Amino acid sequence: MKICALIPARIGSTRLANKLLIDLEGKPVIQRTYETALQTGLFEQVIVVTDADEIEAVIRACGGSVIRSTKPYESGTDRIAAAAQDLDADVFINVQGDEPFVQQQPLARLIDLFKDPEVQVGSIRKPIYEKTLVDSPHIVKVVCDRYDNALLFSRSPIPYARNTEAPPDYYQHIGVYGFRKAALLLFPTLAQTPLEKVEQLEQLRFLENGIALKMATVQEMGIGIDVAEDIERAIAYLKQQQAGTQE
Repeated sequence: MKICALIPARIGSTRLANKLLIDLEGKPVIQRTYETALQTGLFEQVIVVTDADEIEAVIRACGGSVIRSTKPYESGTDRIAAAAQDLDADVFINVQGDEPFVQQQPLARLIDLFKDPEVQVGSIRKPIYEKTLVDSPHIVKVVCDRYDNALLFSRSPIPYARNTEAPPDYYQHIGVYGFRKAALLLFPTLAQTPLEKVEQLEQLRFLENGIALKMATVQEMGIGIDVAEDIERAIAYLKQQQAGTQE
């Protein structure tokens, strides 16, 4: 399979202004995401898809590839679908622009899902152990069937633990997706669905249209940048990495 990574990168953010341009120890978040995806060695191409001159300038300055969005889009999936139309690849991996520490192994697990010709769309989940994360609306939860197909995504805690003698396992959905080209190009032709609008979760559009979404389970993914506290965690993580390299 020919695999292409597309990184949707819009300038706006509701919770953390201009977060993709925030400096992380000498490099903007989006540059670190691009370089990390490239360094995994998993992709034929890594391309940033953006609507912003500032983001394009950052990626071009580090020798990266950019496709400019031609109009506003409802979601990152809509944005990369428009970019994918003229690209030659079998599977497209949507690497979120705010995942500067995305790791090679989880991405490889996601790509492996597509060895099954029946899989059209895939994504990643990891266990949640902290109750504060289970309760947080900023952490998207997912429940799956016995075959690792997603049943539901929600910002609410799912499943609801009515039976206290059977404590549930909770999983966080990591917003990194894989698509066969036909499935990706289908997405923007589908109208927004009721659950998608309520939860503001684009992946529900697939489920509400009867399109299976296969999940790979991983233990770690890296630090995503969503709120201001994540910047502090990311800088501490980078300093720890740099200290380890110097030892």
